[in-house]
Amino acid sequence: MDGLNEKSVTSNHGRTCYWTNEIESDIAIVFLPGLSADHRLFEAQLLFFKDKFKVLVWDCPCHGKSRPYDEFSYANVCNELDNILKTEGIDKAVFVGQSLGGMLSQYYIDQHPSQAAGFVSIDSAPFGDYYSKSDLFWLSQLEWMCRMFPDKLLRSSMAKVCGATETAQKRMHDMLSCYKKKELCHLLYVGEAAFIPENKNVNIPCKSILLLGDKDNVGKVKTYNKEWSRRTGFPLIIIPGASHNANDDQPDKVNEILLNFVKSIN
Repeated sequence: MDGLNEKSVTSNHGRTCYWTNEIESDIAIVFLPGLSADHRLFEAQLLFFKDKFKVLVWDCPCHGKSRPYDEFSYANVCNELDNILKTEGIDKAVFVGQSLGGMLSQYYIDQHPSQAAGFVSIDSAPFGDYYSKSDLFWLSQLEWMCRMFPDKLLRSSMAKVCGATETAQKRMHDMLSCYKKKELCHLLYVGEAAFIPENKNVNIPCKSILLLGDKDNVGKVKTYNKEWSRRTGFPLIIIPGASHNANDDQPDKVNEILLNFVKSIN
């Protein structure tokens, strides 16, 4: 990615790749993509912010270039993130997480509250007692249900549900292309199923906002975000003309919101 350096850290579980610039700022912006997406999801944000702030984005373990990786769990993945932040000397960050990335952000912030200057959720979902037994059951069934779809239909369906625009749909389809069908189905399962045993009430003490595409029809994301905002008081900002990958559907709008959010912290 232009203007960013590719780096990696290695643990007993595998190698985790990330990209960052070499400028310094009081607060870094850490971008965490969602399930089955990779660093390319935040291309528009990285181009916008890379000359203004220290930025960092990764391929989450089990994703993109961070494969193979064994024992996917929120605890293991957040240990990799912590290692990366220590390697880069980042001790204060705004965590911007889309979908799975937003959930990982919550898990990490709960463990390392002093390192969080802010949290931006993009079409993500909360930790805590928001979920029915039925919700959690169907998360555990994802692998076999995905295998029922023909390969091309599975990928095209995922791209269409994640993106409202052709640009976002194409990018999602491109990000999915590195996985064979069996690996993709398993990834969707482990990414969602890992949440079930690790779900807990978390403390997010930093300034936080929730972004939600008005066309996001993935599961019950809309319902969860409305209740999340109601319980916590985190502002819920609806992004018109956007689906689940709201930052890719409406990059200019999301970049403006992110910039104002970071400035409000500084």
